[in-house]
Amino acid sequence: MVNLQRAYALHRYAILFYSLLITLGAAPLLAVLGRDVALLEIFLAVNLLASALGFEAGWKRRVLLALTVTALVIHFALRQGSIDIMPAMLAFWTAIALLSAAFALRFAMRSTKIDAEHIYAALSAYLLAGIFFGVLYHAVESVWPNSFAAAGASKEFQLFDAIYFSFVTLATLGYGDLVPVSEAARGLAVVEAVSGQLFLAVMIARLVSSHAQLAGGRER
Repeated sequence: MVNLQRAYALHRYAILFYSLLITLGAAPLLAVLGRDVALLEIFLAVNLLASALGFEAGWKRRVLLALTVTALVIHFALRQGSIDIMPAMLAFWTAIALLSAAFALRFAMRSTKIDAEHIYAALSAYLLAGIFFGVLYHAVESVWPNSFAAAGASKEFQLFDAIYFSFVTLATLGYGDLVPVSEAARGLAVVEAVSGQLFLAVMIARLVSSHAQLAGGRER
């Protein structure tokens, strides 16, 4: 058990990264198959737990794990009977995920030597932001219906659509097939788009700086 815990600690961000990738692959597949959104929420719950476990051992991880488990239990326990609380719980999921993403980014940035685990941490932070901003968009649509409009068609804004829209926004692709209409949706879209560009700029600068330092050390 001790060896298993040590192995997980060494590769926790790699595990989180592949968990997020599986979720991204499952989302459109579940949409095509017409499966219930609860299945996708189970994938999201696993990602959330994995992101909380990404924290270094200590009281911060224990507190975050307790909050995460509490949020998940409340969400799934009350999912059928108390629909009004669901948007608030999804927003809370997003807050936990973005906090975990910030710590993953901190882990990736603070090392003087970049290895595979630090790269996985940076990639996980990006994917966490993309997926859970989608969860937040879905919560916004639940509170303020018609916050998003589909170009050329009227359709219900599903969780699958929200995650898709989130990554289109994060990458600033701007396909235009889904459009934020309400002020809340537009504001979140602007924040996500700017954050995505800042993330790429900072990470590229960090990698170039690390490479330059490593090359300088070898020349000496």
